[in-house]
Amino acid sequence: MNTRKTLLSAAIVSCLAFSAHAQQAPASAPTATDLDTVQVTGIRGSMEKSLDTKREANARLEVVTAEDVGKLPAHNVADTLQRLPGVNISSSSADEGGFDEADRVSLRGTSPSLTQTLINGHTVASADWFVLSQGNNVGRSVSYSLLPSELVSSVEVNKSSQAKLQDGGTTGTVNIVTRTPLGFANKFTAEASVGAVNSDQADSTDPQLSALFNYKSDDGRFGVLLQGFYQKRELRREAQEIPGGFFKIAATDPVAATNPDLIGVNVPGLLGSTLFEQTRERKGGLVTLEFKPTDDLTLALSGFSSKMEANNYNRNFMMFGNSFAKSQAPDPGYTIKDGVLTNATYTGRPGTDYAVYDMIYREATAKTNYVTFDADWQINDNLNSKFQVGTTKGTGSTPRQFIAEVTAANGGGASWSTHGNGSPIDWNVGGNIGPSGVTSFGTWGNQEVTAEDKEDWVNLDFSQYFTSGALSSIDFGVRYADHKREALSPEGATPGNIWAALQNGATANYPGGFAKDIGGTFPRNLWYFTPDALKDAILNNSTWLANNDGPDGRHNYGAEWKVAEKNFGAYVQANLSGDRWAGNFGLRYVNIKQDIDTYLAVQDAANADVRSLFGMWKAQAFENKHSRVLPSANLKFDLAEDLVFRFAASQTQTLPDYSALGASSWGSDLNKTGGGGNPKLKPTVSTNLDANLEWYFMPRGLLSAGVFSMNMKDYIAFDVQTQMLFSELTHQLEAYQVSAPINADGKVSGLELVYEQPIGEYFGVNANYTYADGSSSHTWADGTNNLLGTSKNTYNVGAYFENDTFGARLSYTYRSEFLISLSGANPYYQDAFGTLSASLSYKATDWLSVSFDALNLNNPTYKYYQSSAIPTSFYSNGRQYYLNFRFKY
Repeated sequence: MNTRKTLLSAAIVSCLAFSAHAQQAPASAPTATDLDTVQVTGIRGSMEKSLDTKREANARLEVVTAEDVGKLPAHNVADTLQRLPGVNISSSSADEGGFDEADRVSLRGTSPSLTQTLINGHTVASADWFVLSQGNNVGRSVSYSLLPSELVSSVEVNKSSQAKLQDGGTTGTVNIVTRTPLGFANKFTAEASVGAVNSDQADSTDPQLSALFNYKSDDGRFGVLLQGFYQKRELRREAQEIPGGFFKIAATDPVAATNPDLIGVNVPGLLGSTLFEQTRERKGGLVTLEFKPTDDLTLALSGFSSKMEANNYNRNFMMFGNSFAKSQAPDPGYTIKDGVLTNATYTGRPGTDYAVYDMIYREATAKTNYVTFDADWQINDNLNSKFQVGTTKGTGSTPRQFIAEVTAANGGGASWSTHGNGSPIDWNVGGNIGPSGVTSFGTWGNQEVTAEDKEDWVNLDFSQYFTSGALSSIDFGVRYADHKREALSPEGATPGNIWAALQNGATANYPGGFAKDIGGTFPRNLWYFTPDALKDAILNNSTWLANNDGPDGRHNYGAEWKVAEKNFGAYVQANLSGDRWAGNFGLRYVNIKQDIDTYLAVQDAANADVRSLFGMWKAQAFENKHSRVLPSANLKFDLAEDLVFRFAASQTQTLPDYSALGASSWGSDLNKTGGGGNPKLKPTVSTNLDANLEWYFMPRGLLSAGVFSMNMKDYIAFDVQTQMLFSELTHQLEAYQVSAPINADGKVSGLELVYEQPIGEYFGVNANYTYADGSSSHTWADGTNNLLGTSKNTYNVGAYFENDTFGARLSYTYRSEFLISLSGANPYYQDAFGTLSASLSYKATDWLSVSFDALNLNNPTYKYYQSSAIPTSFYSNGRQYYLNFRFKY
């Protein structure tokens, strides 16, 4: 017996039975309004429009409305959403660590991959600049870094499902709504924003430009909207990193013979002093044509493109614990606490390198685009149809990587002292750590890595309206989508005698005051090769091998995979209304076929289908088919003039991440850990219940309380397996500890509290709190059953002032600790953090306004950890200040 489906069906039937006994009133036919042409401006206008939309919705919906054309309440779309109840943000999608700008959005304490992001109701292809996100950690979440806030009219967060919503969001769907030409009030509208951003840690000021032009004919039948943007920003992140976390001393390690008390004790493999710098240059635009040949037919053609150049340079000077801690005993006096070697000193041994230094410069780009054609036809007074056909493509690419890995501190010894997971580790190495102290040189990864994401789709939707009875309308329709996600690594460079050219190359030093906001005592006065020196030495002493798929080529089949999905959906949804109640219930049928192509590393040439300088592989092909019916119901009751109660029940589905299905296994030679995919993963299916009570006690005022529950079958967790992989350093198969995704059940339940109130005519406050309790049937290596992404406590508080000339807003957002994934073979977490932001605006004239936005004013340090005794990393990004002059015509 399917208990989940039985419970859900009972809940839906109970709702319908309750509503059937409610007093009914005839529903009126829909009438056209001019609401879409109303220009909402200012903080107060934005909040009022958002609350009105939320109140009138027949489902659980949160809305953010732009304060003016091109002006969301926060500078970044994701940062705007994090102020909503139940919304969490993160700054990265893989292992690139914490940054100053939100990049991923998730709902109610779950993974970002379970939250679907759409633009105007359709898919947008995703792309990432970070190399691991391009091949090894490829989710179904969308990178918000490519979506400038200037293009947004409003953002809708659907917390409860409806049959007419595109499937794919287990926990909810975010829909970013852009403007349409005929939605403007005036014949001509022109706006431009000229500004700059200052990043205090990067000590850089860069341009921020955007422009909009809209034309609408006098008869309101034709319009064209043009928007463009160019934005540049310098980043500098200062950090202490422990890549791969701590490892345990094994009984077979040489040191166990002399110091048996160290068996099973956790020891740092790598302790790093890390400097990351990047230039992000984003440009693109949106073009929309809208034509209304008759009163009953509207046609629209829209195209969007965004491209971000994101070249970056990461330097990580590390104590090389992996090279000595397994074989050399620490000096007497070391301490062990809670299974961790917390204090240790190692006297230098000649011939032992105690430091390893990675300098990695990457050329990186990410871009996305879409083109859609829409037709909206009012067939008769009671029947409407909508048709959409579209295509979207995203590409993330790292065409070249320039990498130097050197060892140093030969015979110099090492020491460290840990202080729990809340403070950096104090560590040091002796000996020569300058350029003249380099004892060996290696390089890898000068290889093209490209990820392509593409979808073509067609939607056909109908709405049949009724003028009497409780049934106000029926929505029904079909959707077909053909989606492909592919990771490619077809060519690269064979290194020559790079060190001969590089060892006397130009160098520079870490910036003064490096990592001063992080604390701790570790090497800071460090050198590095300049990007130009690194690039020139590698380019001039490497042989680029292209169009060579044979054994002497650099086609890295082990980094390639493809997932192709054909998705058919059909739905029917009944919309009901009566005296002081409304709602909908429906069914959505989904049928999905997946074809997965990947490679398996082999040792025997007789079993290999392809081979290159990276090894030998056997091609593998898998096919999955999934079909099911997803029910949903939403009910809304007006208990009083200002009191609304809602209840929702549904089943939703999300397919596994693309890389979780397709990725071939990969590994790091520094710590012999890695990751891989599992083509046999099942989709996550969630049974959801939601109830909310909303009291609209005054205009722009709201007090609400709600509870939610999500019971997720076949949730995605990660297990660790030993696999034989090809090593780029030793050029042979070696054993790696590989984290691979598995299916496990999960659940999360919680509550949401919201309070918004104007104070007088010009002031106001807002606050919300979300509690989420999540757990999984999977037991991690640390003995916990945590759910990925679950923060137990999230809250936002804010205050604002606005009159006809001035506006000000202050906001603070807090999120408690949560499980991210595995670092090497160990689960790791992001610690609790909060961010403070402020914005000021001044309306100088009807055509000129000035805004100032300050982000991360509290200069947070993002902390990651493996356990209460073992930290993983500490990141400082500094503050960002945006100044914009906005011109209107």
